[in-house]
Amino acid sequence: MIRYTLLFILLPLGLLAQDSTIDRDLPEFRFNQLDLAGEMHFLASDYLAGRRTGAIGNEVAAEYIAALLRGYGYAPINAQDSSYFQSVPLNRVNAPLEASLTIGDSTYTVGQQMIVLRGPAAEATASVVYANYGWVDEEMGHNDYEDLDVSGKIVITRAGIPGNPGQSGIFRGVSEKAELAAAAGAVAVFEIYALPYPWTGFRGYLGGERMSVSDDSAPASIPYGFVNFANASVRDLQDAPNGLPGQVMSTGMRVEDMGSRNVGGILRGSDPTVADEYMLMTAHFDHVGVGAQGGGFYSPGDSIFNGARDNAFGTISLLAAARAFAEVPPRRSIVILAVTGEELGLLGSKYYAEHPLVPLEQTVFNFNTDGAGYDDTTAVSLIGAGRTGIDPQVQAAAAAFGKSVINDPAPEQGLFDRSDNVNFAALGIPALTFSGGTTGFSDEIMQYYHQVTDNPETINMQYLKVYCQVFTLAARLIANRDTVPTWVEGDKYEAAGKTLYGTGK
Repeated sequence: MIRYTLLFILLPLGLLAQDSTIDRDLPEFRFNQLDLAGEMHFLASDYLAGRRTGAIGNEVAAEYIAALLRGYGYAPINAQDSSYFQSVPLNRVNAPLEASLTIGDSTYTVGQQMIVLRGPAAEATASVVYANYGWVDEEMGHNDYEDLDVSGKIVITRAGIPGNPGQSGIFRGVSEKAELAAAAGAVAVFEIYALPYPWTGFRGYLGGERMSVSDDSAPASIPYGFVNFANASVRDLQDAPNGLPGQVMSTGMRVEDMGSRNVGGILRGSDPTVADEYMLMTAHFDHVGVGAQGGGFYSPGDSIFNGARDNAFGTISLLAAARAFAEVPPRRSIVILAVTGEELGLLGSKYYAEHPLVPLEQTVFNFNTDGAGYDDTTAVSLIGAGRTGIDPQVQAAAAAFGKSVINDPAPEQGLFDRSDNVNFAALGIPALTFSGGTTGFSDEIMQYYHQVTDNPETINMQYLKVYCQVFTLAARLIANRDTVPTWVEGDKYEAAGKTLYGTGK
């Protein structure tokens, strides 16, 4: 008991000792709450109509961010055209106007018990067979089609992939299952919906209009989607080794070419010995739009999903850091990158990670700022704590402004893999996300998360100011480290980091 008591006594003293070395004349100690509140009232205003990717409000926000970076003296991020923009080629994708699946005496229709996510127009009368996960992985020795004849048939599978029926497995299946089934000869493939979320929410999220990066992959060659089956229907299908009679019809996905833009600038570091090492600072500036686009409740009185917390909060903190660094640059160089398309599948950060404008091997850290909101204004949150070695810098920055740090709130939500940081982590760059003080997915969080109530009038502007201060100071301390951040031994992204930087990094 004494040992723990001493620990709690010594920890704040240690933070105070670190804090005493911090120069309180730095610009972040002079942030003006009114300036930040003004930015909030613009970025999350009704005028920008929810900043949906591809919509005019998103483009207005992009121009605003670029104008500020230009005013702060940042160099354009895009050397090719000397601009502050990176075009992100996107397709707007909508479900087929008509689609249905019949199995025996049961018929499922698009927009009701069925969603179609990929595939061309098609119509076939064929047997319907069950194919476990419908997954092939030769390295794992797994092939669900090896002893199953699906040629000319409609395939029904379990959701996700072997060993991963959760969110990341679901999205991998979305990318690959159609072509695995097509290669085995199937004419269509549908997964059984089995996630622990209401079907209506899932259908609204993936079954409505969405966007994809145009150069991701070739379109699927057969219809693919999800069906919300009754349990009895699934058992009937599993108990029918020769399948059941069926039909499938789809008028095909509706795909429209369109685009959006990431926005960024570069600030040269103050120390020539490490100025060729770049810290990438990111925040997504898009949100979900208006009305049915938002996926949550709306009414004629308010149908705009303003996105004050998610993620005007992060965008403003990114710009605040950019302004402070322009006044007093840190040792390492800084890339400020506001990304689009996060709400539609982390699309802007994914495109930048695959088409970087600063070499990834020179990008030593990604400090992302994003979150669903806050329910504890005495703290900030660190998503990815203990993984990259930068926790002492975040703790020191928080202590300098009288805040504590909450490490990885709501671990069951897998938040690290749900924000833009994951696209950089997957390629080996040490990365994490800085968020508002969060104790979990509480009633306070859910009152505003992706709701029309998330507007500037509900924001604690004093907390916004301190959030920006802690984020900026933490970023400065990380950029000024004597050594670059690295993945801790055993982290799932450690191997990717060694590949990116070489074993010496």
